[in-house]
Amino acid sequence: MSVFAHLVGHLADLLQPLFGLSAAAAAIVLFTALVRLLVHPLSRAAARGQKARARLQPKIAELRRRYGRSPEKLQRALLELHTRERVSPLAGILPSLFQLPAFFLLFYLFSNTTIGGRPNELLGHELFTAPLGGRWADALEDGGPLGGAGLVYAGLFAVVVAVAAFSCRLTKQSMAANPAPTGAGPVAVPGTGAVVKVMPFLSFFTLVTVAVVPLAAALYVVTSMAWGVVERAVLYR
Repeated sequence: MSVFAHLVGHLADLLQPLFGLSAAAAAIVLFTALVRLLVHPLSRAAARGQKARARLQPKIAELRRRYGRSPEKLQRALLELHTRERVSPLAGILPSLFQLPAFFLLFYLFSNTTIGGRPNELLGHELFTAPLGGRWADALEDGGPLGGAGLVYAGLFAVVVAVAAFSCRLTKQSMAANPAPTGAGPVAVPGTGAVVKVMPFLSFFTLVTVAVVPLAAALYVVTSMAWGVVERAVLYR
């Protein structure tokens, strides 16, 4: 953790001439971009996997029609199909899983007053007037929603809503192009109808995360979310 704190502090020092007191926030954005670049090969693999799964939909529907009354045979047949076609059902979640350690590092780093037995100097950094170690509740107590820190969070919330709206549109387009079986009969997947209705709006729940985590971690989430949506628009076109 001390090494990671030193890395963020060093990046902030390098960016200080350009960003002043917000240099640590800029360092977090740069760190997020580096993480996303490292994960990009997995994202490309996930995109290829989703396109491959889309091509398999007719075969999957046929297997569900054939083995709809035998869940064990259906699962075995689906596994054999994915293995034969070299398509991993888990490929789509790997990019998110590999980003979690970076998020938790930032969460921990900006939630503790001491790192390695020394005062955590990073807590003195701000994004404009909002402390990177603060939360939305702190901003509301110190100046309210229209105070300096409150306006910073308002800006982050606006970015999340805009990115989530674009993500919702991309998800709806993808689901329309590759509809899942939701009707009655053996091909149907129980509960799929509810998932289909809710899935496009899941990105909006990022608002909750941004509101409850330290601002530094929230900045990581918002930056990664924006990167991810642009990446999806390019890779899944």
